[in-house]
Amino acid sequence: MRRDLLPIEVFPAWAKLNSVQLNGLRVCRLPGNRGSGLVVTAATLKENSVLMTVPQELILSLEHVWIMAKSDVHLREVLEAVGDYSRSARGAILIFLILQMTSSTSDLSEKVGVSNPLKEYLKFLPARVHLPTFWNEAERAHLRGTSLEAALNTKLSFLDREFTRLKDATTSISWCQRHWWDPETGHLSLDDWKQVDALYRSRALDLPGTGHAMVPCIDMANHAQGDSTVALYDTDINGDGVLVMREGKGLVAGEEVTITYGDDKGACEMLFSYGFIEESMLSAKELFLDLEFPEDDPLRYAKKAVSKCAPGFRLFYQGDLIEWEGTFIWLLCVNEEDGFQIQYLQNYRGEKELKVSWKDNHVKDMSHLHGFLKDSTLWDVFNLRALIILQERVWTQLSALEGSKMDVKEMGKLEDINASVRDNALQLRDLEETLLLHAYEEFEERKTRLLESNIVQDYLQNRFNENSSIAEEDFS
Repeated sequence: MRRDLLPIEVFPAWAKLNSVQLNGLRVCRLPGNRGSGLVVTAATLKENSVLMTVPQELILSLEHVWIMAKSDVHLREVLEAVGDYSRSARGAILIFLILQMTSSTSDLSEKVGVSNPLKEYLKFLPARVHLPTFWNEAERAHLRGTSLEAALNTKLSFLDREFTRLKDATTSISWCQRHWWDPETGHLSLDDWKQVDALYRSRALDLPGTGHAMVPCIDMANHAQGDSTVALYDTDINGDGVLVMREGKGLVAGEEVTITYGDDKGACEMLFSYGFIEESMLSAKELFLDLEFPEDDPLRYAKKAVSKCAPGFRLFYQGDLIEWEGTFIWLLCVNEEDGFQIQYLQNYRGEKELKVSWKDNHVKDMSHLHGFLKDSTLWDVFNLRALIILQERVWTQLSALEGSKMDVKEMGKLEDINASVRDNALQLRDLEETLLLHAYEEFEERKTRLLESNIVQDYLQNRFNENSSIAEEDFS
């Protein structure tokens, strides 16, 4: 679907018309093919200066989408048709964006939606946000062995399912059928849905007092991490969005105003959500690796049914050390002979439900399992099991990275690969390989220490004796 765009040069007129206050700065095109950004026009701007104020009615949030739906029958029809999906900030905002994209299509045969300032603002946003969800096959091949490879595949499948659900929910709405789904007159495609998702992911802010929202003008600010961040976004007493100069910072005319998209975000998340990794980023910071229940686990399907946590674990730096977190690991570490049970019970309504217990304790939530294991006399044993699983998964990921290096090198020579995409992907590979190597070494040291534990040695000796006894009986 082709949408109309406006040049950034006419942005000041839109800002003035909609009462956006720009105090000593302007939105303009940046040199070096860097897109648009915020640049200082005043002689100097001092710390704690309010650089920008965006009226509350321009902030695109879950609440505001539903307020606009009261006077926009087309928007309301779609929001109601998709049910609970539109009760989340992301769902409501994506529906709003796709409707504005439809309304902005110049060859539309009828009016769809109600004219609003945000519809015009969207015309200033890029026609294409080059996130990994838009990378071609050769570009995606550069991600083999990285944590982003699995995340991207999951995301693409998720977007496809979302788009299918949107179609199923709105086919019965006459104007949706005509302008979105009809083989002759419909224009909406999966690519359009990926585009509004990319706009939301790359521009949404966690605005204090509002939650996840898109804030026009403030979202024009580019990212800089750490001490390079010069401004912070916030909400004032009127509910308006404000951009404020950080304490201890100051700028002069011609310098760029930057915000942080999240200093704690790892290299994978930065590339996934924003399409770049800063050259100055020296650490992957964190990554997520997926896991599955083994085929030979007798409780495999029952564990799947009760597990509500992400199937994997997060690796991250804490100072100079590697740490990890993930409830899923502990489900892999226990079985019935340890005292872990999953039973079908009948509740007071006569319905069957699964009950999880650890010895005599009811486990209401899987996040509590770790606490029960830590209080156990065999904690060192469970901890060792977890480390073995972690280290094996880290080794598998390292092997995938190493095994794909030659293919990635050959792919990098192809002409249909964007140079920036290639450089970012290669940087991600290097950063994640370093983190994984550190993790493997750290887990090896912890394993060695645990194997010296009296608790672990007694447990292993007992298991050895049990197995020897079983083997003698079998021989007899």
